[in-house]
Amino acid sequence: MPAAYCMVQINVHNAEEYAKYAELAGPAVAKFGGEFLARGGRCVTKEGPEQLRNVIVKFPDYDTAVEFYDSPEYVEALNFALAEGVSTRNYTIVEGV
Repeated sequence: MPAAYCMVQINVHNAEEYAKYAELAGPAVAKFGGEFLARGGRCVTKEGPEQLRNVIVKFPDYDTAVEFYDSPEYVEALNFALAEGVSTRNYTIVEGV
C-alpha cells in the first residue's frame, strides 16, 4: 500500500491557544505511525490564498491517516485548533503514488 500524506495549511490567530493543540497533536501523530515531513518552516505561496504555516505528515497508508484524523486523541487536539478565533485551516489527506 502506498503511503498517505496529510497536508495542512494554517493561519494561527491565537498562538497561546494553538499551542495547546500542538502539545496533543504530536503524540497522536506518533501513535499512528505518522512522521512530520514539514512543520512550519519557511514557505512562499505562489498561487492561491497565503497560509502562514504549512505542515505535511506522512502516514503508512491512507486508511491509517483517516483513522488518525478521526481518533479520540486527535479530536481532543482539534478542539483547541478549531475553537473560534484560534486558527483557520485547510486539511487534506491524499494517497501517495
